[in-house]
Amino acid sequence: MPAFKEELAEAQEYLIAIRREFHQHPEVSLKEFRTAKRIEEELECFGISHTRVGETGVLGTLHGAGKGERVVVLRADMDALPIQETNAAEYCSQTPGVMHACGHDVHTACLLGAAKILANHTAEFGGEIRFVFQPAEEIGQGAKPFVEAGVLAGADRVFGLHTAPDLTIGTVGLKPGLNNAAVDHFRIQVYGKSAHVSTPQLGVDALYIASQIVVALQALVTRLTSPVEPVIIGVGKLNAGTTYNALAESAVLEGTTRTISQESRNRIRMLVSKTAHHIADIYGGTAEVAWTDFAAPLINDQSVCLEVAGVVEKLWGEGKVVMDRKLSLGGDDFAEYLLQVPGAYAYLGTGNPALPNTVVSNHNGNFDVDENALEIGAGLYIGYALAKLT
Repeated sequence: MPAFKEELAEAQEYLIAIRREFHQHPEVSLKEFRTAKRIEEELECFGISHTRVGETGVLGTLHGAGKGERVVVLRADMDALPIQETNAAEYCSQTPGVMHACGHDVHTACLLGAAKILANHTAEFGGEIRFVFQPAEEIGQGAKPFVEAGVLAGADRVFGLHTAPDLTIGTVGLKPGLNNAAVDHFRIQVYGKSAHVSTPQLGVDALYIASQIVVALQALVTRLTSPVEPVIIGVGKLNAGTTYNALAESAVLEGTTRTISQESRNRIRMLVSKTAHHIADIYGGTAEVAWTDFAAPLINDQSVCLEVAGVVEKLWGEGKVVMDRKLSLGGDDFAEYLLQVPGAYAYLGTGNPALPNTVVSNHNGNFDVDENALEIGAGLYIGYALAKLT
């Protein structure tokens, strides 16, 4: 298996170039048209067949010439964020207000690099490799279309990775069990009745109702959930009113919940909806609550983690795997694949204290990575696929 490491070293220039190209031309969720086209062009060059899943998802398929019928699914997400890049790197984003601030350009480059090399080794494995280039991870709408299209059907394993600025370059995080929280989005529309502020009894103040809902939602966490089980209810947007001296006729607030079990997820949904309806009713208004599923809890299969850890040790030696990485209340819709097929989500160490921006957290305008991680990420995709198919 380590024979391909020489090819990895030779591919480093390609990996850096393609990553920087994606970084310079980021596209937000469900708008990854240029990115998808470039991925297809690269797959064409490698001789890998491909098809679209939805408008911007790309599925590449590579068949081995050897014996065996196993199927391994390798996934990379590819959408960027509506964040202005403040990094001064020569390859910084050329699209104002949009940036790869979460490392999805790295994921895409690593998977393309893996595809490039694996396409030259079809004689060495049997079965099938499915390369999933997934859009819309940031809004939790990218994985389900692949599941619905049957991309996981018949698969034996699914594997993906994510940049981790908290892990030192050269290390890989692999935590069996719960890694990330379930993520849901809610939108609460409050309806009231406009009136002059001097005669509040003649109207219904939607802004006041919305404000009370925001405060009450925090009490759900502090008084109605266990302090030893992580739960987050966060409201990030509140819009209401048209002028300073009138009661707001309507208000809209948006937020997210983070939970670590399906039971807690269902209960928090019920409590948020109930709270909004009851508070609106108390003050004479009404409320409508709409929910969007972003991601289930991300739970790594223990046996698959051990398989991947074995690949890491075989390629780069012992002591490179971090098994006790802390639980994150951030989410990732890779979890949807894990509901279908045994798999693991690995965290690729991209932090290097000598390069200050590489230890900046994700979703920050200064976010960057140590590009030496590209070779490791691509090698991990390749190594795991070959380990399961040879």
